[in-house]
Amino acid sequence: MAWDRHAEAFLEMLAAERGAARNTISAYAADLEDFGVHCRQQGVAPAEAGVEVLRSYRRGMSDAGLAARTAARRLSALRQYFRFLAREGVRADDPTELLEGPRLPASLPKALSEADVTALLEGAAGLPGARGYLAVALVELLYSSGLRVSELIALPANALRPGQPLVAVTGKGNKERLVPISARAREAALATMKELPKGAKPSRWLFPSRAAGGHITRQNVGLILKDAAIAAGLDQDRVSPHVLRHSFASHLLGNGADLRSLQILLGHADIATTQIYTKVLEERLKRLVEEHHPLA
Repeated sequence: MAWDRHAEAFLEMLAAERGAARNTISAYAADLEDFGVHCRQQGVAPAEAGVEVLRSYRRGMSDAGLAARTAARRLSALRQYFRFLAREGVRADDPTELLEGPRLPASLPKALSEADVTALLEGAAGLPGARGYLAVALVELLYSSGLRVSELIALPANALRPGQPLVAVTGKGNKERLVPISARAREAALATMKELPKGAKPSRWLFPSRAAGGHITRQNVGLILKDAAIAAGLDQDRVSPHVLRHSFASHLLGNGADLRSLQILLGHADIATTQIYTKVLEERLKRLVEEHHPLA
């Protein structure tokens, strides 16, 4: 990004003021770099691009067959970039205010049924030795708390203290929130500690590993869940940490939870992100009318 000092300043702001994670900053950098290539082809500096350059960039993404969600993410990065430029006085206007984003297809998150989750837990328990204990703990924690896998693997060894129903979790943007952990999930996680090899050195992580970070990796969590799915007779492609998080949210709403509470539990900064689950609410309300209205 050396050719655009304003982009560098924008990325530094994300890190310093918003506490954005390294992966988030890398994603923004890649999106701005892609826009920069387009601007060079148009013979204009990115910070000086007008709405017509932005529209031609959007058309180019569409012509290239880029997925609508990917295009929307790139345009979101540009909106924040140009708002930053306007705020800093680099330019007097924000050209993205006149830019329409791609229409995103409505989609529901993939979620397992409650019966599938029960089967997955049984499959996890059937895995041999310490791997079985670990698999049960991972499924219990992901499904009962809605944790992101990045939040799960970073849990410290002292996270699950007896008598403390809430756990402090550091989420996106280094924002901390309190998440309730069920007694079953706590017991399952603590059981994994009893399965550590004798003489193993104490670790600062709840799920230690020989990996470079010292804790279990996202990839390993995914592999363990797929092993549990196979043992349960489920399609392994339907099971992942993200699917368990969606299942947590969908089942909560289906059983009476409200969106605002769900937003807090999931750690969403904006309620709009949580509103993807409104379809689940619609189904519940429809079922409520069908079951209880006298003329239904």
